[in-house]
Amino acid sequence: MLICLSASHKNSSFDVLEALSVGADAAASDMLDRHDSLSGAVVVATCNRFEAYLDLDEPFGVSPIPAISAAIDAVSANSGVAADTLRDTLELVHGNGVAEHLFAVTSGLESVIVGEGEIAGQVRRSLEGARAAGTTSPELERLFQRASRTSRGVKNRTGIGSAGRSLVRLALELAESRVSDWAETRVLLVGTGRYAGASLAALRDRGAENVRVYSPSGRAAKFAASHAIEAVAEADFAQEIACADLIVTCTTAEHHVVDAERIRAARGQFPGPATAVDDAPKLCPVTDGAAYRQLIIDLGLPRNVDPDVASVHGVELLDLETIRIHAPLEELNATSEARELVGQAARTFTQVAEEQSLTPAVVALRKHVFDVLDAEIERARGRDDSEQTEAALRHLAGVLLHTPMVRSRELARAGDQDAFVDGLDALFGIRVDLSRKATDAAARVADTGTTAS
Repeated sequence: MLICLSASHKNSSFDVLEALSVGADAAASDMLDRHDSLSGAVVVATCNRFEAYLDLDEPFGVSPIPAISAAIDAVSANSGVAADTLRDTLELVHGNGVAEHLFAVTSGLESVIVGEGEIAGQVRRSLEGARAAGTTSPELERLFQRASRTSRGVKNRTGIGSAGRSLVRLALELAESRVSDWAETRVLLVGTGRYAGASLAALRDRGAENVRVYSPSGRAAKFAASHAIEAVAEADFAQEIACADLIVTCTTAEHHVVDAERIRAARGQFPGPATAVDDAPKLCPVTDGAAYRQLIIDLGLPRNVDPDVASVHGVELLDLETIRIHAPLEELNATSEARELVGQAARTFTQVAEEQSLTPAVVALRKHVFDVLDAEIERARGRDDSEQTEAALRHLAGVLLHTPMVRSRELARAGDQDAFVDGLDALFGIRVDLSRKATDAAARVADTGTTAS
């Protein structure tokens, strides 16, 4: 059974999402350690979302509540968010609804800005992280790979996201009224992670030319070289904090890289225009006049910027919580078409999964019939019957199996697997385990074709 525990901008506060993002990397392994029947876990953590996708290896009809409680306890232990808060916050999606939910998320339909493109890459990287940590499973692999294909299909076949809007671009739109001339604006980009490239591209689209990059992890030089901008060394970071008209932070650091104390200290060290010696350039804007303005855009989660910067004279802060309040409404036509494609893909995924769920029962029935067949053939050989008799018996077995095979697929698609399993038990005394382990093992046997020999 597939399960999703979801916290997003739709049902959670920014503070809860920020706390959840801190322990996201370790949560998946902890979930598997806490419940033996959890065979896989993939955590998707973005600036506006925390989701845990779980693969529960239990037969149909077994309650998933113990596994869900174990997963919540793991998230609580790794994030510091109380388990009771998580139970009140996390939305539960299970069974057939999981595929449609993930496909919609990956396609940008559940984002702050509908159709934004960053989420598909974030989902893909979440799967890669789960692979590296050894927490994924075959069913979760299939789910996430299908989600990526669905996202590409939605992007190619609908108009959603065609304008290239994203949180980065929305933030710069909101900053437009604060910037008189992008070409003259001195910009400090803090971070070289997932949003840095998108931020730089969006800044350049608006005409920004004077952009520098600083990295708390020391990756600025490499990023600067590949993007043709100037890197800021650690020793020069304070000067850039004082001098920048616009600071955009998008680092994965789990601490504040900019706060009020740091800004005040930087301004004290670089208080104004450089002394005009040998035509030295103006390093910093005037900081002691009412006209001084400095804008900071914080795209990090956890926050890269302490909210106390708003107490510093002339500083204005735009963080993710503020940005999402100004997110535009959905483009209704494109969104409707995209959701239809997502629904179709989810139904196809579910049908395949449900057919596969009866694989142990199908394998058991085929084994039963062919065991009986082989015994009859041996008896026929003992009576010196011809090869034609053996061929006729094998043909008869195939004919007899045809209808049960068709019915197994129909019942699986209808979610009535128990009817087929109960029928096997009542008619032939065949008892079948439909757990995930049994299904995978039966699928491997079926692929070898050994049951038909």
